[in-house]
Parts: sequence; structure tokens; C-alpha cells
Amino acid sequence: MHLRDQHVLVTGGSSGIGLALAARAAAAGARVSIVSRNAARLEGARKSILASGHPESPVFVSAADVSSETAVLESLREAEKVQGPIDVLITSAGTARPGYFEEVPVAVFERTMAVNYFGTLYPLKAVVPAMVKRGKGAVVLISSGAGLMGLFGYTPYSPTKFALRGLAESLRAELKPTGVHVMIVYPPDTDTPQLAEEQLTKPAETKAITAAGGLWSADEVARVTLEGLRRRQFAVTPGLRMAALGRLHSLLSPVLFWSLDRIAKKASKRAVGP
Repeated sequence: MHLRDQHVLVTGGSSGIGLALAARAAAAGARVSIVSRNAARLEGARKSILASGHPESPVFVSAADVSSETAVLESLREAEKVQGPIDVLITSAGTARPGYFEEVPVAVFERTMAVNYFGTLYPLKAVVPAMVKRGKGAVVLISSGAGLMGLFGYTPYSPTKFALRGLAESLRAELKPTGVHVMIVYPPDTDTPQLAEEQLTKPAETKAITAAGGLWSADEVARVTLEGLRRRQFAVTPGLRMAALGRLHSLLSPVLFWSLDRIAKKASKRAVGP
């Protein structure tokens, strides 16, 4: 799928993977819209895309909390007034607050689900019916490697990313005859402001486990994602580790559990049990 003259809307597009995707879409000649909570960051993102050599690609920005259906619908309406019907929707907005299960407040679990799952569902519900009527379009859900396997310290986060997998797989089956393409992406740890924030509450065990997976740049994840979209892939798993996990999780899980448990035990700084 080519992006030239397409309206590409990215939620969570003011930083990280979302901003990298928006910038690459603009470079490909798309009309880009970005939805995110922080108005100042949105304006900074718009200026950075234009300054990076894509002044001919129109960039529309709208501030909205994706956990609010009303706010999402209003932003999407505004974007379509300016840029036309949405041809490609990329849901990249997300939040993560790692920690030990017994220490993380229930409110964190609720907020994480509201942003990561419902913040994806709301824009999908808004744009998919029109795409089906037109018989074309694409939706791209940004999940995580933590959506392929539950990780120590990510009890609020992993379930929300697993939920996106179920949503994408179900939606793919329903939309296959309509001409609307569905894609889901499972990025590994990526050098973003969100990852830096996660470091503040990550347990030592989680840091040890995730350190073994390496670190990707947001631009590299964006490049692989848009290449997958061009090829009309369903699942995109950047890197060999994510690819192996995506294809062989059920077979590898006993070995993975054993290996990750060893890493966590070695890194643990807390006493467990009598």
C-alpha cells in the first residue's frame, strides 16, 4: 500500500514511534494528522516534520485524550474536515507504568486499559465503517513485544497489549472480504520518552530481562512498520527476537519461562516467601 496523497492519521503521534511514523508518512507524500494529549508537543511535532524537509506535506494536529471517546470523535471529525476521509489509521497512543503487582494501584490498571485498549478501539469504531463503505483503507495497531508474552513487572501493561492482539485478529477476519487491511505491530524496547518514564518504576528484575532484548530506535520501528504496510502484512515483528517470539511462542514458552525466571531471580532484591 502506497501513502502518497493518502490521509494518514496517527494517535500518539507527538513523540516516539507515533511521531516517527507520522514523519515517514509525510516523507512519502501523505496528508498527515496527529492526535495526542499535549498541545505543545503536538505543535513541536508538526514543526519538526515540516523542518525535516517535508513542508509540502500538510500536517494537521489535534489535542485529545484517546481514553475519551467524545474527544477522539471530535478530533477525527476536525482532521477529516481539513485532510479528507482517513485512508490509514495508526493507533500508537499508549502508556505504561511497570511495577510489582501488589504495589501498583488498581487505578493504574484502569488507566492503562483505558488508554491502550479503548484508546485504540474508539478511533477504530469511528473510521472502519466508512472504510468498509469505500471498500479500501488500512488500520495499524501498535502493540508491543509484551503483547506476545507476559513479562515480569508489566501486569498493568501486558494484558492491554494482549487485548490488541485479540482485537486485531478478530477484526482481520471480519474485514478480510471488504478490502480494508488490518495490521498489528509488536515493537521491542524502543528508545522513546515513554521508555525513559518506564525506567523510573521498573523493578530490577524487569530491567534485567528487557536489557537482554536490545534497544531499537523509533525511526527503525517506523521504517519496518511502513514496509510491512506496503506489503500488506498482518503481523509485523521487528527484529529476530520478536519474529521468533511471534512465530514460536507456544513452542518456546517453557524454555522462555525458565530463562526469564532465572534472570529475574538473579536480579531480585526482595525477599519472597518464608
